[in-house]
Amino acid sequence: MGAGRLTAGTRLVVATHNKGKLAEMADLLRPYGLDCVSAGSLGVAEPDETGTTFEANAALKARHTAAATGLPSLADDSGMCVDALDGDPGVYTANWAGPKRDFSRAMRMVEAALDGAKDRRARFVSVLALAWPDGRVDIFRGEAPGTLVWPPRGANGFGYDPMFVPDGHAVTFGEMDPALKHTISHRAVAFAKFRAACLDARA
Repeated sequence: MGAGRLTAGTRLVVATHNKGKLAEMADLLRPYGLDCVSAGSLGVAEPDETGTTFEANAALKARHTAAATGLPSLADDSGMCVDALDGDPGVYTANWAGPKRDFSRAMRMVEAALDGAKDRRARFVSVLALAWPDGRVDIFRGEAPGTLVWPPRGANGFGYDPMFVPDGHAVTFGEMDPALKHTISHRAVAFAKFRAACLDARA
């Protein structure tokens, strides 16, 4: 069975309380005429992310929000996987930032964990899960490979963006114009797959 489609005017809940993710998703969804609201604005609490994969956590968040609202819900689970750290922080990317989501701290932890390693390859991963009120979930995965730099550079983006230079570019996601990032990021790759399967062409 193929993925379901969302038509203009459909109310879609973006299942995140992360303002950076919400802003990126809102920018990507804006051209398609959807009535987008956030889970937070509807008073939906964030579920515990107990999955061990990006796919499991994205599906968990999307299902939780769809069940709570009775509306189709789109969730993202994303993170940075560092080759020399055996894929860490991975699904625990946000945890490395601590309860206050201090990503300056998280970036310092990554750099300390690398401990001078010559291999600085990493990739951002984004998995989008679209959950329907009937319980069905459609999954879309995107990746953006790159290299880590130190010290961090740039104030755009969020999370680990200032220490990540995507392949084919000389600037970090933190230095990059957001409009360009939206065309090449892991979330953009996942969104392109979601768009092809679930969204009508732009008006």
